[in-house]
Amino acid sequence: QSHLLEREVFIAIWIIIFGLLTMYLLGKLKLAHDSDLPYISVSRLFMATLTGAFTVYMIPGLWGAPLKIINAFPPPMHYSESPYGVGFTQGGGAVAHSEEEGQHLGPQNIMVFHDYDMGIAHAKKVGLPVMIDFTGWACVNCRKMEENVWVDERVHQRLRDNVVLVSLYVDARPELPEDEQYISEITGRKIKNIGNKWSEFQEVNFQEVSQPLYVILGHDNLEPLVEKNAYNLDVEAYIDWLDRGVAAFEK
Repeated sequence: QSHLLEREVFIAIWIIIFGLLTMYLLGKLKLAHDSDLPYISVSRLFMATLTGAFTVYMIPGLWGAPLKIINAFPPPMHYSESPYGVGFTQGGGAVAHSEEEGQHLGPQNIMVFHDYDMGIAHAKKVGLPVMIDFTGWACVNCRKMEENVWVDERVHQRLRDNVVLVSLYVDARPELPEDEQYISEITGRKIKNIGNKWSEFQEVNFQEVSQPLYVILGHDNLEPLVEKNAYNLDVEAYIDWLDRGVAAFEK
């Protein structure tokens, strides 16, 4: 969250590492204590081909390509100097805000809240259900869902138009004000930062500790409108779950 290792920097580092590895395997780069390489073996040539191809594959990622083979490992697109790719700044940087206070540019350019109370207040104003996304900055499966399921246009449209998305990061480290820190009577843990707060909120209200966890709620209580959802790359199943949640809210 320091924005020192955003997506472009991460990909550039990997490109350099795998490019140098390719040169090394081909004998174009030699370290001080290496013996001579009179010929390149078949296995070494095969590995060089793989690393070279992987290096070339990653280059378009600097310009916004999704890189689906590795999309769970680099920072997500919205954690980027240019969320639309190098040279394109439409929509602002990684912390762009909408006109609605507390709303941020989130995964797949969907506007999200990072605070439950703000999200529920906005949901009441616009008359939509809330979808809580319990996630984490270091959650690999969360990135897989965002890059493989949320990217589908049908899912994207529903998350954008049919629900108010509230992404709660359970590993966020900013400290809470001292008067908001407390010792949990339920878990006995000290709640001192934002991540502790949302982790506790998830465990106490939804009896889950893993991420991602998706919950669709109405405005009056924390009772899910349909069953909770978790890591599942089945796009059709996710669409069905969203539609059933919205239908339950409308009833």
